[in-house]
Amino acid sequence: MLKNKEGQVWIETVIYTLIGLSLIALVLAIVTPKINEFRDRRIIEQTIDSLNIFDSKISEVLSAPGNRRTIEFKMKKGDLYFNANGNTIAYILEDSRSLFSEPSKTIPVGRINVTTTEKTKYYDVMLVLGYNHNITFDGRDQDTIKLSSTSVPYIFSIENKGFQNIGVVNIDISEVS
Repeated sequence: MLKNKEGQVWIETVIYTLIGLSLIALVLAIVTPKINEFRDRRIIEQTIDSLNIFDSKISEVLSAPGNRRTIEFKMKKGDLYFNANGNTIAYILEDSRSLFSEPSKTIPVGRINVTTTEKTKYYDVMLVLGYNHNITFDGRDQDTIKLSSTSVPYIFSIENKGFQNIGVVNIDISEVS
């Protein structure tokens, strides 16, 4: 009779352990997508803040030719594009789990235009800063430069190169890191 009770205790222990592990797996299956969605949303919000700081540095150098500022820009996810032809700086986060704005509509968040594109399961979020000034990257005026995410922050130098045409200031951005 004693052996029967010991066997029953072991069976109950195994069953309770399996039930506990199943509940943990169920909770993780429900919570993990929400955590990833929150993480992507936070990355987008932090990038908006970083782009606003970048924009303020560009505004600071506009006061006089030869003015130069440096800025640190950290990207854990996504890509940063400098489009010299369109005089824009854009950040694109592909396969985001966060629906940041209404899909296919461009909404302004300060000076930044935010566009969310809906894909099958995820979203692409694009943040764009546009300028009326001539933006160049390392003195090149005809290229689109793509910088990918890294664990080390980029350090940029922003310099006012003077007037290109009447009323059009030439702003050169270069990577110094």
